[in-house]
Amino acid sequence: MARIRSMAAVAATMILVGVIAACAAPGRPPSVQARVDGLLARMTTTEKLEQLQLLPDSAVTDDEVRRGLGSVLSLTDPVEINRLQHLAVERSRLHIPMLFAFDTIHGFRTVFPIPLGAASSFDPSTVADDDRIGARESAAVGIKQIYGPMVDVSHEPRWGRIAEGGGEDPYLGSVLAAARVRAAQGDDYGAPDKVVASPKHYAAYGQPEGGRDYNTTDMSEQRLRNLYLPPFQAAVRAGAGTAMCSFNSLNGVPGCGNPYLETDILKREWGFDGFVESDWTAVAEMRACPPVLPADGPCGHGVAADGPDAAALALNAGTDSEMTSTLLRDYGARLLAQRRISPARLDDAVRRVLRVKFRAGLFEHPYVNVARAEAAQLRPDAVAAARRAASRSAVLLKNDGGTLPLDPARNTAVIGPLADDGHAMLGPWSGVGRDEDAVTVLHGIRAQSTGTTTYASACTLPHTDPPDYDPAADCTPDGFAAAVDTARRADQVVLALGESREMSGEAAARTSLDLPGRQQELIDAIAATGKPFVVVLFNGRPLTLQRVAASAPALLEAWFPGVQAGNAVADVLFGRVNPGGKLPVSFPRRLGQVPIYYNHEPTGRPCDTSQKWDSRYRDLDSCAPLYPFGYGLSYTTFAVTNLRLSSAGVRLGGRLRAWVDVTNTGRRTGDEVVQLYLHDPVASISQPVRRLRGFSRVTLPPGERRTVTFTLDRNDFGFYDNHGRYVVEPGRIDVFAGDSSTATLTRSFTVTR
Repeated sequence: MARIRSMAAVAATMILVGVIAACAAPGRPPSVQARVDGLLARMTTTEKLEQLQLLPDSAVTDDEVRRGLGSVLSLTDPVEINRLQHLAVERSRLHIPMLFAFDTIHGFRTVFPIPLGAASSFDPSTVADDDRIGARESAAVGIKQIYGPMVDVSHEPRWGRIAEGGGEDPYLGSVLAAARVRAAQGDDYGAPDKVVASPKHYAAYGQPEGGRDYNTTDMSEQRLRNLYLPPFQAAVRAGAGTAMCSFNSLNGVPGCGNPYLETDILKREWGFDGFVESDWTAVAEMRACPPVLPADGPCGHGVAADGPDAAALALNAGTDSEMTSTLLRDYGARLLAQRRISPARLDDAVRRVLRVKFRAGLFEHPYVNVARAEAAQLRPDAVAAARRAASRSAVLLKNDGGTLPLDPARNTAVIGPLADDGHAMLGPWSGVGRDEDAVTVLHGIRAQSTGTTTYASACTLPHTDPPDYDPAADCTPDGFAAAVDTARRADQVVLALGESREMSGEAAARTSLDLPGRQQELIDAIAATGKPFVVVLFNGRPLTLQRVAASAPALLEAWFPGVQAGNAVADVLFGRVNPGGKLPVSFPRRLGQVPIYYNHEPTGRPCDTSQKWDSRYRDLDSCAPLYPFGYGLSYTTFAVTNLRLSSAGVRLGGRLRAWVDVTNTGRRTGDEVVQLYLHDPVASISQPVRRLRGFSRVTLPPGERRTVTFTLDRNDFGFYDNHGRYVVEPGRIDVFAGDSSTATLTRSFTVTR
């Protein structure tokens, strides 16, 4: 039987090679486009529509594969991937391999910190390690496309999916998006350890009304282009082979039915030649829901009357592949006959899908080596990189009186609902990571402590999703007495607190940003013992920490750090690693400040809490966040000084350089992230009070000084207007340098014609 299958595979390959060779010039290997055109010319309408269909593994049948199904998502078993691929290559009429895809968001088996945490590293190499290793592990099981990176800029901490992105800033998001795409794809995503990336969710999905997932978004053209599109454009410029359109509507038009976003900007303006897949049932969700009878599947936006209407809208807008729902496949032939979709547009979509498959090397190497798949997972270099990423992503928010680093020789009490919880450490969208892969905080501290380590959970955070989730069950004080007793018998205390993993991620919006349950009471009870302690936070969003910061002498934001959580946290707590992360998103004092972000536009009556008639809250004595964008402390101290510019003026199309010195003024080697911001004080459209335009993470021993150089050009001091035009206007530009978005070191230059 194996021999028969092998012979069939050889025959299929020979047929395909013959078709491809017929399209090539004599003596020259065929181009990808020639191979695509040759294959497309032989396809029936049904086969073309099948190539545009993307089904979850639970909905795939062998018959569909034989008919020429295009893609499968969420299948991770290499044996089953090979079985289905053999069916596609050997039993379908045209022998076209399938594309297998998966949500490798922050690791496949080796789970890295959540992307919001990794963004805190302000280090492109850290996120590149994540995607490089995630690609290697994904490709090893036969997955050749990943649904990442998630590059949505967000000012909305109530939104659970803020955990998946790079935070609130378009420049930081762009740098990290490009790094992730390049790492996942390499120079050739047909390489055996590379995959094709799919940046998502296009576009402006990160700013839903009320912070509720899938909800509507409405904004001006200039805000869309200046704040939300840059990371997508950076991903496309980095070579992203595919992209995913979003669930939400933007200005009343759903993302997967938006020709302005998908065709005008993405494909024409940016030159994107890959394919756009819809998000899960997003095409079907454009339909109107019937008034009485249940709809035939998802519905909601009300921009399409029925299934055929939604299919036509999606394809004509620029969506090339439909995930989960099957409206294009079901109604495509009818729509062609009715001339509601054109043969040219259908062929364009199929070409885009086939082009990616050829570039991914699927026609030459459709199968995976099952024997090597498991050996590619959790390799030592991957584990080491995950540990490094987790420690570089930690942000020290408070450290009164030198509470940290802790002394490993002293007796340590590890307390809290997340202290011994490997499941939570992986965070949302954790690939195929296993709870048992994760090193907990308790085990990480025990491994590095030479004193006695004791433990008390104090309470629990349930691992449940709605509708089973019960907020009343979060961290009730049943075990507080035992926790307090454990703290009293120790020399120092580590409190592991935060959210459960299920509280962040998709469909995990929250109306409160406080610590869930009665964890604040636990902090207060431990504080009353008089023991030195640190609160280590595990969470997927900014939290309101005013009471926490008032009670705790030290506060470390660890996010959800991944499989090496405990080791990395212990590295930081005991001083083996000096924390150098910075916040990629602002932390509000109270929920009522949301949305709060550093790069807001100025107002005619800026906040002054001593005045009445200005832009302030009457029940809050500050308009500033508790912790601003770019903020983070260290076990040493730094001075950022001597900002200077290469010239006092620059022409519209010119460039100039900025230099700034950074000195380690403390007693430990440490990292500082030097940040450069611009402000255009007079412009035709009011400009943000600050815009990040450069950053550099540097490591310095005590007493050492280094000069950091930034280059600025029209891409930095220009902006998009409300007609979608990029403009650079003459006038003064203010430059700020420092260690956060509140930097005060400043110089100015003038842009001239």
